[in-house]
Amino acid sequence: MKIKEVKQLDTKELVEKIETAETALDKMKLNHQITPLENPSQIKTARRDIARMKTELRHRELNK
Repeated sequence: MKIKEVKQLDTKELVEKIETAETALDKMKLNHQITPLENPSQIKTARRDIARMKTELRHRELNK
């Protein structure tokens, strides 16, 4: 998810996306420990997407 896409979301949608992405990341990590993923860089990509969304959310909180 690109930063432009993150900025277009409203705050409520952003919080929901963060929650779903975090649960998906946890599931992905667990599955990777049991049977390795075909593309382990997906974990890194998901982690960075979550960080982008959290950064934008924090930015919005500070600018209120």
